[in-house]
Amino acid sequence: MATESAIPVPRELVFSQSARRTLVGTTGSYWSLTKPDINLLIAITVALGFSLAAHFPGNFPYLRLLNTMLGTLLVSSGAAALNQFIERRHDGLMRRTARRPVVLRGVSPRDAFLFGTFVSVCGIVYLQIFVNPLSSFVAAIGLGIYLGLYTPLKRITPLCTLVGAISGAAPPLIGWAAAAGSLRGPGAWVLYMILFLWQFPHFMAIAWMYREDYDRAGYKILPRCKRRHRFAAVQSVFPAGLLVLCSMIPTMIGIAGTIYLAGALLLGIGFDFYAIRLALQRTNTAARRLLFASIIYLPSVLLMMFLDKR
Repeated sequence: MATESAIPVPRELVFSQSARRTLVGTTGSYWSLTKPDINLLIAITVALGFSLAAHFPGNFPYLRLLNTMLGTLLVSSGAAALNQFIERRHDGLMRRTARRPVVLRGVSPRDAFLFGTFVSVCGIVYLQIFVNPLSSFVAAIGLGIYLGLYTPLKRITPLCTLVGAISGAAPPLIGWAAAAGSLRGPGAWVLYMILFLWQFPHFMAIAWMYREDYDRAGYKILPRCKRRHRFAAVQSVFPAGLLVLCSMIPTMIGIAGTIYLAGALLLGIGFDFYAIRLALQRTNTAARRLLFASIIYLPSVLLMMFLDKR
């Protein structure tokens, strides 16, 4: 019986489809290189810092806010790319990071370095031109601490978490500086301290869940001795307790109202509960629950502060 011959596919169409798949794959790799999940939280904290500091008669300066968020996201995206370039060999040894674009060669190390440098510099210059010099300066300092101190210290000492928290809490300062033109007064620094303290239990939960990964890759996030349990407990419980006290200050200094205060206290007590559970149980399940609680806590507290702004 005769069979119908296959219709030939034009070579141009084949090449076009191949090029399209390559473009989509490359775009996805670069998008992943910027760590968009972290950038979402950074955008929220920048917007909150800006909104709490903004005291403009008439219309709210939405354009300046958008410029501030865009410039900050460029800096943070570049920092994420450069971090993955620096740690590419170590990332390949960890299950948690083994599928990052530079490890899988979706983006070459050279391209990751060039992309990260270009984007972060563009972000700093963008803030300088379209926002103000102070916001650009704070962003540059945060970038320098993150790449120049925190990243190499991860392979030297468990105290790297402290250094990382210093730079990780910079976004609300950038937002405040963009709106107010200065960092005077307690408001900006209260926001900074809330984000600074939150990072310790959040990161300890991740460190405990992936402690074997970190050990395999040569990261000294947790001490490799009997002090490991005590270190993780102190780094989780003590900052979480201070966070409850620090979250009361916005109401005391008139930034937020009593509705925020009640919500912040309830969330803080719940956050403390899971931090204490990790300290007592020392299990991956307890660490996972603390991580989930941290993800719920920070956006909720910041949103309540914004909605109950005085």
